[in-house]
Amino acid sequence: MTMFKRLVSISLALTLFILGSLSFASDELPKLNAIKNQSSISGLSSGAFMATQYHIAYSQDLVGVAAVAGGPWQCAASNPLNPNPLSTATSTCTCLKGLPCPYLGAPFPDVSEIYNLAKAAEEAGSIDKLENVLDDKIYLFSGKQDKTVLTPVVDSANDFYQTLGISDEQILYDNQVDAGHAFITNQEVDLDCPLSQTPFINDCQYRQARILLEQIYGDLDESTPYKTDNLIKFEQKPFVPQYRFNISSMNSEAYVYIPTDCQQDATQCRVHVALHGCEQGMQSLDDKYVTGTGYLDVAETNQLIVLFPQVDKSSFIPYNPKGCWDFWGYTNNSWPPYTYYTKEAIQMQAIKAMLDHLTAG
Repeated sequence: MTMFKRLVSISLALTLFILGSLSFASDELPKLNAIKNQSSISGLSSGAFMATQYHIAYSQDLVGVAAVAGGPWQCAASNPLNPNPLSTATSTCTCLKGLPCPYLGAPFPDVSEIYNLAKAAEEAGSIDKLENVLDDKIYLFSGKQDKTVLTPVVDSANDFYQTLGISDEQILYDNQVDAGHAFITNQEVDLDCPLSQTPFINDCQYRQARILLEQIYGDLDESTPYKTDNLIKFEQKPFVPQYRFNISSMNSEAYVYIPTDCQQDATQCRVHVALHGCEQGMQSLDDKYVTGTGYLDVAETNQLIVLFPQVDKSSFIPYNPKGCWDFWGYTNNSWPPYTYYTKEAIQMQAIKAMLDHLTAG
């Protein structure tokens, strides 16, 4: 091969490498001017526990929360006889497949204990003022066939919000659908309603994303098909404190959906944060939770920006083999002092940073 041909080959290889790198590069999260203090959050399973956790920790920013198959803030500390959050999380809050539940007579969440913990955290300044939640809207859901997060656990979330002073009129609690442990839709291509298996998205002829968003924001315009160009994969890593990224269990990327109207002028748009459950992050399902749960169709016609933060599986440090959100302290290696329920929690700080970015203008 002549020197000229060798140089041409090297140049071509470099060009293809650069083009390939560009084609797989993620975007930056746009800095928008969405409405401050009109944001909300929802989640399934571990994402639901994280949603109620975030709601109490950062209540000043939010107007509502939706928990599908999840329990209250500090569920993992809700058994006063068990000081270990991991043990409580897997005996009181959730059920491990194949084992009797609750285990060994473990009690369901003690709402009075949770309330006392909340008051102590408020006094310490580790969460926002509890009075912030009093005018918020709440959506709770428990499937009748759910054997992973039992209905009494979701009941305790309802009881906790009522103990804080939220009225019945502000809470929509649905526990009458014959659903398994899943986010539910009205799409026949999804799993049968009673199942509890991957991808944990079931057809129950129930538009859960729309129902929970209407509970939080009131009547919404009818949904239309979302636009694929409006779904952005962006770099999530810059929003995680860099010196702690490796222990955060968070993916370096995440998704955000920005409706057409919000790209032109975001001043009339609100932000909703949607948290996947265990085994549902992009590492496991790519964008199926993002595109297959119904959020995007509602968002496009209702000026709702939807943020989908992402958590990964990890099998060593931190130990998070199913890619769950941290509601028991694995980001502290399940060792005190625990911060997972406070504004110091690394995952909640990342969500807060992304939410602030979208409303920063």
